[in-house]
Amino acid sequence: MYRWTLGYRAVTWHPHPNLSESTLARNLPCTLTVSPPFSTHQDSILPPVTMAARSAALKIDWAKVSTSLGLRGQTATSLQSFKKRNDEARRKVQVLSEQPQAVDFAHYRSVLKNQAIVDEIENHFKSFKPASYDVSRQLKAIDAFEAQAVQNAEQTKGKVESELQNLQKTLDNIETARPFEDLTVDEVASAQPEIDEKTASLVSKGKWMPPGYKERFGDLSAV
Repeated sequence: MYRWTLGYRAVTWHPHPNLSESTLARNLPCTLTVSPPFSTHQDSILPPVTMAARSAALKIDWAKVSTSLGLRGQTATSLQSFKKRNDEARRKVQVLSEQPQAVDFAHYRSVLKNQAIVDEIENHFKSFKPASYDVSRQLKAIDAFEAQAVQNAEQTKGKVESELQNLQKTLDNIETARPFEDLTVDEVASAQPEIDEKTASLVSKGKWMPPGYKERFGDLSAV
């Protein structure tokens, strides 16, 4: 199998086994190289970028993407780097799209003595069909992953909002709390119901003072 360039386009050709490389080199006004065998799938040509894809790329408002999502730091830097690569790729596509896209086989027939080679190359060129791939499974997997990610994000959002509400209540209680010396017994018991339960248990056992009270605060009895 041989590959050479006609004009700007690389062409692959399988010659007749009786033709030698020296014969090909004498008849072709281009550089001839020998390549290892490969399949059509490995050497398939990607389909051209469609107008819809180019139009979609042109509609991207990069500044709005950064501001609307609130991107900062490394994320914003990565987006700028991606934008730079995207602009460079679009520039290359534009340059390539302006180049001739048709091979002038008539020209090569006029300069080559071996017309059969040109005819065979032209037949292969016209009959070539790029390989197509079914990516529906991959797209479905991506959609499923995205749906699960959104669901997980919603669950996390709910938990965070619940925690924020609890924290706000705690903060409100702290900000509106009165000094300890201004609290009444009923207010303390309402905030800590276990105090009433503990007191009732001590009284039922004939204990009127909490354990260790006299040792810590002394005996305040007037008798």
